[in-house]
Amino acid sequence: MTTGLTAWDKVQIARHAHRPHTLDYIRGLFEDFVELHGDRRFGDDPAIIGGIARLNRTTVVVIGHQKGRDTRENLRRNFGMPRPEGYRKALRLFRQAEKFGFPVICFIDTPGADPSMQSEERGQAEAIAENILVMANLRVPIIATVIGEGGSGGALAIGVADRLLMLEHTTYSVASPEATAAILWHDSSKAPDAARVMRITAQDLHELGITDLIIDEPEGGAHSDLDTAVANVGAALRTTLAELLDLPLPELLAQRYQKYRSIGRVQERQLALVTRRDDPDEPPMIFP
Repeated sequence: MTTGLTAWDKVQIARHAHRPHTLDYIRGLFEDFVELHGDRRFGDDPAIIGGIARLNRTTVVVIGHQKGRDTRENLRRNFGMPRPEGYRKALRLFRQAEKFGFPVICFIDTPGADPSMQSEERGQAEAIAENILVMANLRVPIIATVIGEGGSGGALAIGVADRLLMLEHTTYSVASPEATAAILWHDSSKAPDAARVMRITAQDLHELGITDLIIDEPEGGAHSDLDTAVANVGAALRTTLAELLDLPLPELLAQRYQKYRSIGRVQERQLALVTRRDDPDEPPMIFP
């Protein structure tokens, strides 16, 4: 376990080019993986990997973002930023999992959904929204694991789960630190400050009750020891899956609903109603 790192340090580790990606975990943890392609509407999106496999003799559906190892592969996989057909491929697999009673295991690692004009024209926002709706009501266990960076709706579209796991040096946020700094301070160079105040690390999110479990990484990060990283993720997945499979379906769905209803804290301020003495017929003024 690496200690003494800032939030910005963790952002850099989460984005490391040699960090294990979804296919690395699939090859190291699952047996008999069969990749399925296409959304049956437009085409296939290499930024989303999905298929059927076995984990500890349990048949599961595995879905995850996939980045590339070099420039050519990153261009083919769009740097792990899915287009609408990628999310609709995932949606097809979600529904297939429900039909056959297979648990769903998702791996999150994306800077965000593809923001191009072509993706918007093909219904990017609708594809993300439909995935969120379907996952919230899916009648099988769902485990999502953040293995790198979890960016915005691009991550949430395969991240609505009964259990959210995060590796030790990963992030999960509504926007990238650079984008947040540009919005708040009109200066993207303040991204390290944004990363700190946004509280996007696994440790921050565990404290806030958003992530359920932090998975230890080898010294230096998951990319420094692939076998150990894969083994740690596998142990967490097997334990979590066993717990979820023991839950009756009504209880599973009720816990999932409550999990997302309880995220976020609201602080209410009392408001004082003061009637204007000079004209009692006027409405009162409200002061915090």
